[in-house]
Amino acid sequence: MNLLFVADPLESFKTYKDTTYAMMREAAARGHVLLACEPRHLRWQRGGRVVATTREITLRPAAPQEHDWFEVRAERETALADTGAVLMRKDPPFDSEYFYATHLLGQAEREGARVFNKPAALRDHPEKLAILEFPQFIAPTLVTRDAAEVRRFHAEHHDIILKPLDGMGGMGIFRVGADGLNLGSIVETLNRDGAQTVMVQKFLPAIREGDKRVLVIGGEPVPHVLARIPQGSEVRGNLAAGGKGVAQPISRRDREIAEAIGPVLAARGLLLVGLDIIGECLTEINVTSPTCFQEITQQSGFDVARMFLDKLEAALR
Repeated sequence: MNLLFVADPLESFKTYKDTTYAMMREAAARGHVLLACEPRHLRWQRGGRVVATTREITLRPAAPQEHDWFEVRAERETALADTGAVLMRKDPPFDSEYFYATHLLGQAEREGARVFNKPAALRDHPEKLAILEFPQFIAPTLVTRDAAEVRRFHAEHHDIILKPLDGMGGMGIFRVGADGLNLGSIVETLNRDGAQTVMVQKFLPAIREGDKRVLVIGGEPVPHVLARIPQGSEVRGNLAAGGKGVAQPISRRDREIAEAIGPVLAARGLLLVGLDIIGECLTEINVTSPTCFQEITQQSGFDVARMFLDKLEAALR
């Protein structure tokens, strides 16, 4: 079948670690036709359907890390409803253009397209705030614009993490210890004098063992996770912030959280979810473009992309 990947420019892919590339590799091995476009290529006009200018691509056998890892076989206008499935794989941030793209994808659904993850579910599960639905699994957390509330939370918990709601890859994350050093300045930077909402969480010392990415596909947890371990004096484990990724078998607590949350989210149309867990606490629910397929597969031997395509094909039957 034709699979349309709505993603960042193909030329920007780092194929040695890119999860969308791993999906494409497995899909091509199964005989599926690969189509690709960017969100900016989506369009709709009254009297017609949602279409995109797409490129049909083939993958070179030994993919280099540069832009020439694929070949374009054809470029054409494609109605999304005429594809076998549409995979929304645009990386964050979830900005206004991403939001608009989900509405175009939602219209395509009404026309018969099968879209993963479901556009309405992407809008309903902002990656920082989605954890609020599952308070039994999270650390002490505050969401506010009020600087006084942040200071009160710090006085209660002494060691805290502050982060913007629209951050990605560890960007904009601050730790403030018991001395409160720079707390006022950090709050002013993040909440812009009360104009923007921030998330504040109790610091979890277990970050030293890693910020674990637990992948859940079709409601089922992948049996290995990637612990992203901060390096040096860094408090962030994100790979984009220099963290070291170490694959390990899923723990009993990780599985407990994943098996409680996974089926709930899968029923809402979220085929692929990335849970971030520090110690025994859920910290984020990633739904836009979860990653770490290749790191887990390379280190553990478990083929995550194969599991994903199995679940995708089952969902399309």
